[in-house]
Amino acid sequence: MKRLKAAVVGMGFIGFAHVEALRRIPHVDVVAIADSFGAKEKAERLGVPAGYADYVEMMDACKPDCIHICTPNSTHMAIAMAAIERGIHVVCEKPMARNAEEAQKMVDAVRKSGVIGALNFHNRYYPIPYRMRRMALDGELGEIYHIQGGYLQDWLQYKTDFSWKLLSDQCGKTRATADLGSHWIDLAEYVTGQQVTEVFAEFKTVYPQRTQMTEQGPKDVDIDTEDFSCVLLRFDGGAVGTATFSAVFSGKKNQTVLQVAGTRQSLEWDNERVNDLLIGHRDGPNGLLTKDPSLVDRATAAVIGYPGGHAEGFPDAFKQNFTAIYGAIRGEAPENPFATFEDGLHMMKICDALYESAHSGKWVVV
Repeated sequence: MKRLKAAVVGMGFIGFAHVEALRRIPHVDVVAIADSFGAKEKAERLGVPAGYADYVEMMDACKPDCIHICTPNSTHMAIAMAAIERGIHVVCEKPMARNAEEAQKMVDAVRKSGVIGALNFHNRYYPIPYRMRRMALDGELGEIYHIQGGYLQDWLQYKTDFSWKLLSDQCGKTRATADLGSHWIDLAEYVTGQQVTEVFAEFKTVYPQRTQMTEQGPKDVDIDTEDFSCVLLRFDGGAVGTATFSAVFSGKKNQTVLQVAGTRQSLEWDNERVNDLLIGHRDGPNGLLTKDPSLVDRATAAVIGYPGGHAEGFPDAFKQNFTAIYGAIRGEAPENPFATFEDGLHMMKICDALYESAHSGKWVVV
């Protein structure tokens, strides 16, 4: 089998996670990284052959089959366009861009070129959400009428917490909603097979001004993005959704919860108990399904890497997602659909609509 060459642009936490996951995929080599700071040193530390400060120079010199974009949102479109022009496949971190207009240009470029454009909505590749999807689409839940949950973190809880993600010129109009909410909404749509059509949102900025530490000392910075949001969603299959997305919820380091209610039974997944699926019943004992390839259907078993009793989490979901994407690069059709640039554009339209709703106080059609 032909070996495929991968390269990663942006070596923060998520870039390192991409490199580690790619190394677990057969017949894929990480040939280079690009980063604006210390690229050669980071490449040496990771055992990657080459490190570049300039991602264009990296593409031209190494000619990767696929690049992974792990940089601030404001740079996604430019990096993707440079890759697509060179016939290079793209895996992009979410959110796809700063707004739907940028995302549309990326989609148009992919359609014209024929390369694969994929998003790293890795929640699709945990075994339990995939099992939930199978149950929902097979009708085991009955009519799905309520989808609820959220995505909670606390890494920006204090006024002195600072990141580029706080600034709209870097992240886009929405912050917690696009950064965290896009993961949850994609998961909700993926599991239920229903798409969001209308939204209503309330945004809250806890700290309109934060303190950034600079070489000259502390500096007050005005914040123009939300710390958390509460949203209502209408889906095309008739379901109603309720969710909260927060980066300032004390004690929650990285919790995603999805609850799906149907006329026959309900399902609940909490990524803090990543391998467990709670199944709710009205007239009998509630059920608990723990990840085990011998206890699920064949398709779900295919995205399970280890036997029952062996936990699979964040790095494993990355590995399964990238395995499907690189299979598609080779012409294989994945049974479990990874998120495409079209899915990313759809999510940016939802985020833009949520922003509009939060600032108008009205329901907004996506």
